This record gives sequence, C-alpha cells and structure tokens, in this order.
Amino acid sequence: MAITKSAKIQAEIEKVKAKIAEQQTRLKELEQKKLEAENSEIVDIVRGMSVSLEELPLVLQQLRGASGHGGQKPAAVEEVSE
Repeated sequence: MAITKSAKIQAEIEKVKAKIAEQQTRLKELEQKKLEAENSEIVDIVRGMSVSLEELPLVLQQLRGASGHGGQKPAAVEEVSE
C-alpha cells in the first residue's frame, strides 16, 4: 500500500513541529544563560565598587533617582573604564 500524499505531508508537519519544540527549548536555555551572565556581570560591578552591603541599597536608590527615569531602565548604559 502506497503512502498517500496527505500522509507524507503529515509526516513532514510532525518533523517540523519536533524541530520547533527543540528550538524553543534551546531558546529558553540561551535566555537563562544570558540572564545568569548578566547577573554575574552585575555582581562583579557591585563588588568592584567597594560599597558595604549596608550602603548598597542607598547607592542604588541614589542611582535610580539620578537617572531621572523613575525606576525605569535607562535606554543605554555607559560603561565606565577603570
């Protein structure tokens, strides 16, 4: 019995769906890795500031007030060279 045209198409659909699911999983993994890398960079920056744990909330609050964005993320962040 020959495979019908619609069965071939259905098999191709299933292959594509499997690839999409695989890529969505990969995307989630990459997004998680990016978040972890960003968090690590933030920790490195904060540690490099020589600010005590008690002073950190005040410094962050001052930065937020100085940005003029009312708590919103700035569009671009300038990198400070050491």
